Amino acid sequence: MIPAIALGALTLLVLHLASVALVLARLFWQRRPDPSIALPFICLMRPVCGLDPFDAETLGTSFGLDYPDYETVFCCADPFDPVIPLVRDLIAAHPGTRARLLVGDDRITGNPKLNNLVKGWADTRAGWIVMTDSNVILPRDYLRQLLAAWTAETGMVSSPPVGIRPDGLWGALECAFLNGHQARWQLAADTLGLGFAQGKTLFTTRGLVEGAGGLAALGRDLAEDVACTKMVRRAGLRVRLVQRPFAQPIGRRALSSVWGRQLRWSRVRWHGFPALFLIEPLSGPALPLLALVAAAIWGGLGWWCVPLFAVLWYGAEAVLARVMGWPCGLRDLAASVVRDLMLPVLWVATFAARGFVWRGTAMGPGRNPGTE
Repeated sequence: MIPAIALGALTLLVLHLASVALVLARLFWQRRPDPSIALPFICLMRPVCGLDPFDAETLGTSFGLDYPDYETVFCCADPFDPVIPLVRDLIAAHPGTRARLLVGDDRITGNPKLNNLVKGWADTRAGWIVMTDSNVILPRDYLRQLLAAWTAETGMVSSPPVGIRPDGLWGALECAFLNGHQARWQLAADTLGLGFAQGKTLFTTRGLVEGAGGLAALGRDLAEDVACTKMVRRAGLRVRLVQRPFAQPIGRRALSSVWGRQLRWSRVRWHGFPALFLIEPLSGPALPLLALVAAAIWGGLGWWCVPLFAVLWYGAEAVLARVMGWPCGLRDLAASVVRDLMLPVLWVATFAARGFVWRGTAMGPGRNPGTE
């Protein structure tokens, strides 16, 4: 029993260290755009809903991108949404740019984000379209980075968010989930050729989406990123991630909001990729650490194994955060420990319901038109 516990804990630690190494290896990639793609006209679509503290900054980065031929289309469902004056002011502050705001709600699916975007999809003539959430900071070479990740076998380029500028422990907890856990595993999987789409950035061609049934087809899962991943793979293509993910400012968070957001994403993964979700508890250190403690109590393993395991696990994550420029300090370390204590609880809580409420809309299988 003791040797099996030690071997299992060692295996999980090796997988953890390997995921860190795979992400760090991406820093040495030199990606160049596919020469057959001659800087196509791109439509940048950004859905907006409600007014968030960082909106002026994040939405403002939609303008002045280092790309010769693109347009920006902001989509808002509610004509009385408080974000509308801000968007209009931003457009007015950048005269001569191809940017417009479209307002209206076309209910083609049970997914409010897709319903918001469909008017922009119909309004643009672009064959290349990127749907980017409003809370992402776009670097000036944003569109060039997306194209640089595109190859002949690519069907979509995406990026997980990386949390920056957390305020307080719960903001740091949000970053710990986004960076050291979710982004790490997504980037490592993509390095091995197993990319998954993430709804923060979805860059693809109109032809691929229309051939799969249009935006309405992306509403057949609880989240559009799950549907996008399945769509691309059915077409015999791959989802690829950018070399380094794009940032999302976090600011102050409440523990309840972090819990609710993570529980929602957990249910999306359970519904979309159930086989992978079943092994998620093994992605954190809580279970192997408990096993090592039990083995030490039984007397078959030295107590020194427990702190050594923790130091190697969190030390590797700290190195990754430092090299990648992610938040990395004592508070962030404490947040990572809290995150890992929450992971098994979140996993169990996921099974309490199949759906969730997102921005006032109940979403779940058998509940929404256009979803499974």
